[in-house]
Amino acid sequence: MNIADLQLFIRTADTGSITASANQLGTTPAAASAALKRLEKQLETQLFIRSTRQLRITAEGERFLVYCRQALAQLEEGKASLQAMRGRIAGELRMSVPSDLGRNFILPWLDEAMAQHPGLSLQLSISDALSDFYLDRVDVALRYGELEDSSAVAFQIAVVERIVFASPDYISQHGAPTHPNELKQHNCLLYRLGKRVFNHWGLSGKGEQHQVMVRGDRESNDAEVVRRWALAGKGVGFKSSLDLSADLQSGRLIRLLPDYQSEPVGLWLICPSRKQVTPAVLMLRDLLRQHCAEALRQI
Repeated sequence: MNIADLQLFIRTADTGSITASANQLGTTPAAASAALKRLEKQLETQLFIRSTRQLRITAEGERFLVYCRQALAQLEEGKASLQAMRGRIAGELRMSVPSDLGRNFILPWLDEAMAQHPGLSLQLSISDALSDFYLDRVDVALRYGELEDSSAVAFQIAVVERIVFASPDYISQHGAPTHPNELKQHNCLLYRLGKRVFNHWGLSGKGEQHQVMVRGDRESNDAEVVRRWALAGKGVGFKSSLDLSADLQSGRLIRLLPDYQSEPVGLWLICPSRKQVTPAVLMLRDLLRQHCAEALRQI
């Protein structure tokens, strides 16, 4: 059977749409539909029930889907095993990174990796939301926070502090808070991840712990947008010092409340399983650890 047809079958079963799966795989809906019909003919089994409004997988299709996933997973594992035996850093790496860190730091580091290893190709997804490793076809993701999936493999890249910050223009117009509770008097720039809005900022210092509920007139689900608002003098932000290291060094942003610290958060490189821990991923782990340590030392 054609491997591309099997990949299309899995993607269509996951998305419930021939058009969506065709777009994701870089083909046309007509070609995708023809491929599914070809597969059904080979199997002598109807895999999907089609109507003008919906596409529904059959019981036979569900049964075949289980074996199809296993077969393709074993093929991928075999390819990775061959590369590992040769010690080659090559092949396709599908990676997901956070918006701010990805755009402002990771891109040149990935360029460096690909220049050193010409056999490596990259598919990069930039999003603050943790990708679905299987639906989004992601091999490895870089994310802040604790690991929730115990079956995944995670490498700690760095331990980072979140800091309160603002631009010199904002400070000159509105002053700088000297105590965490004074943040309530400032326009705070809010970050949203999914349905959660990070409007409780935790800080400790001088023998005190504070959970300050902040407010502001701007909220975004993109951390890069929050950073740009801060650079434009629109308010006070609270985010990873690693994301801001270049801005802090240049003086474009100023750390506020330096006597108060937040709970450190880990930056992790995550693979859905050990099958995805290839030589390319291990190279990337070491590269990220080195560059993150250098950036944090310069703050």
